[in-house]
Amino acid sequence: MIQWLLDITLVQGLATVGGVVLAGVAAQGLWRARRANPRQADGADGPRIEPSMGAATTAGASGTPSGAHAEAEAEAAAALAELRPAAPRKTARLDPLIDAIATLVLDAPITGELALLHLPPSRRAGTKPFLIEGLNADSGEWELPAAGQRYGEFQAGVQMANRSGALNEIEYSEFVQKLQAFAESVGAMVELPDMLDVVARARELDAFANDHDAQLTLVLRANGAAWSVGYIQQSAGRHGFVPGVLPGRLVMPGLEDGSPAVLVLGFDSQVALSDDPGAAAVREVQLSLDVPQTAEAAEPFPAWHEAARLLAADMDALMIDASGRPITLHAFAAIGEDLGQLYRALESHDLAAGSAAARRLFN
Repeated sequence: MIQWLLDITLVQGLATVGGVVLAGVAAQGLWRARRANPRQADGADGPRIEPSMGAATTAGASGTPSGAHAEAEAEAAAALAELRPAAPRKTARLDPLIDAIATLVLDAPITGELALLHLPPSRRAGTKPFLIEGLNADSGEWELPAAGQRYGEFQAGVQMANRSGALNEIEYSEFVQKLQAFAESVGAMVELPDMLDVVARARELDAFANDHDAQLTLVLRANGAAWSVGYIQQSAGRHGFVPGVLPGRLVMPGLEDGSPAVLVLGFDSQVALSDDPGAAAVREVQLSLDVPQTAEAAEPFPAWHEAARLLAADMDALMIDASGRPITLHAFAAIGEDLGQLYRALESHDLAAGSAAARRLFN
């Protein structure tokens, strides 16, 4: 009888231990499953931002903004407007530093309507943009042709270099053909710069641009669980990023209306276009700074460094370079010193970072 009771007790003990082990296994499996799922934004079951839109909206379950969220967004928008006052949009202007310029002489002024009617349908010669400006007969200012104005002279310029390379003979010939067609239509005589001289200058400008271009990119790689699209957007939004026009792209806007983004945070566009962005997993994002596009005074490099540090902390990520090596504070300091020399070199050639000419050349 005593032996039978001992057997019963032993069986019960083993069953209890087995239950504990099974519960532990189940808990471990659940923990692993949760780690395998991408991190979700706060309130992921409710509103989310569509990745492909240029502006973000937050909606409640019914599709209209909730009171608390709407009020918070209104306050944030007002604060952002005060920090980033709207600036007048600047039109592109010809610059003899980077453009090969031709003049078009008229016998008598013509209307802006006539000029607009005969402008080339495409303002590109190969990979190089070109502009046609008119000398306003009333104001005496060069401007893009506009209706209701009269112009006594025109000038046209084709950009001699950009990130696609130097202007070549074929592209220059295409520019000449389009310009001559416009001149014939408006009754102007064209004075063109010599092609060989233009192409030689274009090669020199392109060589300078190649030696003084800088686009900084680092990678933020998840240490643990991957991220959902909404989680990335929410984390980046806390540090001044907004959805860009392209899917998989968030930008930190520039201070001027129409100016390029200061920083770009990018990830796989196919993930951003997924039918279920909340389930799509992202393990890496790239944080980029296009150095010549933003003035040094705006401190884009410190902004790049600080954004990388804050995002890495918020998203539990490691900062690495394109080769997968961790980026240290010493590496940031070395990059900063090199950028100082680059800024001085650009300024010495009248191509200061953030200037209109620099933005066009390094594009």
